[in-house]
Amino acid sequence: MARTPSTMVALGTPVPDFFLPEVRVGDKVSPNDLMGAKAFVIMFISKHCPYVQNIMDQITTLTGEYLNKSIRFAGIASNDVENYPDDHPNEMAKLAKDLGWEFPVLYDEDQSVARAFDAACTPDFFVYNKKGLLVYRGQLDDSRPGNNIQSDGKDLRAALDAILEGSEPSPDQRPSLGCNIKWKS
Repeated sequence: MARTPSTMVALGTPVPDFFLPEVRVGDKVSPNDLMGAKAFVIMFISKHCPYVQNIMDQITTLTGEYLNKSIRFAGIASNDVENYPDDHPNEMAKLAKDLGWEFPVLYDEDQSVARAFDAACTPDFFVYNKKGLLVYRGQLDDSRPGNNIQSDGKDLRAALDAILEGSEPSPDQRPSLGCNIKWKS
């Protein structure tokens, strides 16, 4: 597992366009489907990554809380499934069902969406305001496998709470740290 930080794309960057299939139902989802809320969160995730496994319960808790506050979420799986079969859409669908995720989990088969976002790792979080402009990117919280810090989602929660209060998230944002995106050869 390579410890890879987020790229930290410039704040204010517009959300890249995409049209990806949802792993449970196959419906295609685009940024337009996520807009209309106060904000939306794009999470690059993986089933096999220990960094994502470490925070899966917090992802479930946090998304459940903020979906009720007009924040939308989408998870995107972009890893090479030939070499990392745990990240296959069928496996991601099982994971989403087992965890009770109420947000779309999308499959980026050709990895073009991960490249468009400049996603570097799993997990990697991007928050967009209702105009589709990037207002937060980086970590969920300080929890990492083996560091004995309980995942509480404090960094992402602070950004979302600022948006809900009508202000901008603090620009002092820390990169996520996780497994590198498993790029196809």
